[in-house]
Amino acid sequence: MDLLMQLLVIGGVLELGGTHVLRSINEQRMHPLFTMTMEQTARQKRAMPKLYFDASTAEERYGEYWLGQAQQTLEQQLETKTQLNTHLAKNIMLFLGDGMSIPTISAGRLYLGGEEKQFAFEQFPYVGLSKTYCANMQVADSACTATAYLGGVKGNYGTVGVSAAVPLNDCHAQALREHHVSSIAAWAQEQGMATGLITTTAVTHASPAGVYAHAANRNWENDAEVLSDNGDPSICPDIAMQLIHGQVGQKLNVILGGGRENFLPQSATDAKGAPGRRLDGRNLIAEWKQQHTNSAHFVQTRDELMSLSNRTSRVLGLFAPYHMPYHLDANAQEQPTLAEMVHVALDILKRQSAGRGYFLFVEGGRIDHGHHDTMALRAIDETAEFDKAVHTGRSQTSVEDTLIVVTSDHSHTMSLAGYSSRKNNIFGINNGQLGADGLPYATLSYANGPGYSTNVLREGSEVKRKNLRAINMKNNDFMFPSMVPLPSETHGGDDVAVFASGPYAHLLTGAYEQNFIPHAMGYASCLGVKKSRSMCTDNGIERRPR
Repeated sequence: MDLLMQLLVIGGVLELGGTHVLRSINEQRMHPLFTMTMEQTARQKRAMPKLYFDASTAEERYGEYWLGQAQQTLEQQLETKTQLNTHLAKNIMLFLGDGMSIPTISAGRLYLGGEEKQFAFEQFPYVGLSKTYCANMQVADSACTATAYLGGVKGNYGTVGVSAAVPLNDCHAQALREHHVSSIAAWAQEQGMATGLITTTAVTHASPAGVYAHAANRNWENDAEVLSDNGDPSICPDIAMQLIHGQVGQKLNVILGGGRENFLPQSATDAKGAPGRRLDGRNLIAEWKQQHTNSAHFVQTRDELMSLSNRTSRVLGLFAPYHMPYHLDANAQEQPTLAEMVHVALDILKRQSAGRGYFLFVEGGRIDHGHHDTMALRAIDETAEFDKAVHTGRSQTSVEDTLIVVTSDHSHTMSLAGYSSRKNNIFGINNGQLGADGLPYATLSYANGPGYSTNVLREGSEVKRKNLRAINMKNNDFMFPSMVPLPSETHGGDDVAVFASGPYAHLLTGAYEQNFIPHAMGYASCLGVKKSRSMCTDNGIERRPR
């Protein structure tokens, strides 16, 4: 209880109808007022520096600006939502920003240049909320969520492409076909559509694995990992093996990302000298080449990817031993951007679809990794790169026949907090308020993670916050402050956004379970376990009477 409140209680004010006084004090505590100009004086919260807060642009000072802006938004809403697009979705693209929480999107706008900025996917006409929990966990991982948003079924934490009947690490349960969950990529292939996946992580990582694999442990990316958990690779093949020889994996026209080590034996090295990890002695890259015709190409660099012949029917591109580098660290000659990979993939898929359409999964996977290390700058830069890929996908396709869905698998614990002025550096110190200890705090912070050590100073038995003014927060590897010390920041359990554009995009509005997403996409494209494109026409979908 602060001094003023103690005086009120001692003086009997609260007993004499002083409740309104206490309420006023609480309002000032929770919603502090600020000095709006340097000349004015106003009530200030304790330790509040005097700052100049002003509108971002001169026109924002006037009501007419906001009235006009709202009217423009209203006109856009009326134009995009009064006539529903119920054409057949010949093509589907699912863009997955791994760990792209709503605060990540908000912070990303500031990275783009201001609070009023928008990502390309934010301009999509329809938005919904997806509930991300696993069948057995409140806070999800990227494996069980991949099963949900790709296969339409919620599974257990750490498992991918299997139902919740498969416990973590249960090799024999994985082997039972009745436990396998088929993805929307499998549905598309059954209808003769071209298919592909792109990621900035290893192509065997949890999210892309949801396209083609069935695994009781997301970490079983190679046979060595299966054996390390006492599994039998002959009973439960590893994820890389399933990508090359599985029913869905071997039919994929496009496979782009990282992860060379999971396809090579320990006795071999890749183009950069990195050793393989397989114990079975098999070179799955060579086996992929043998499987396919001369129009199929294996590439390892950006130049090789961008130089592919226009007669290419399939491409396997592995650009790193494991995950591709962060965009901030990438060698532009060696690693293609996510947008460049999308551009090449669409050219191939359009040709190979032969008019039957295609399904493409695209993951910005390293947003998640930046957050786990509480490196917010990296996470948000990866979000901006992810958005460029979405823009490429939308600009190269027609809204009339191509459904694009942009979402995330789960959130993170990063928050955007405080009372900073407009345009304040999102990666710096909050410029509107000091902590009760008289020290500044970061606008971005995490509930837990390795950034704890960045923010604390131990003096004997006492723990104090470090003064962020004395720390270089502009470093790409700066770990933003976190409250609970953990070696890796955790995922968050809050809902994530879903943005949609194209045929039947309106189905993805509202709040719903994450496993609804592929069912909505399947309905738009006449795909699914019991659906056939024979019931579809170019002008729409012949639905049974309701």
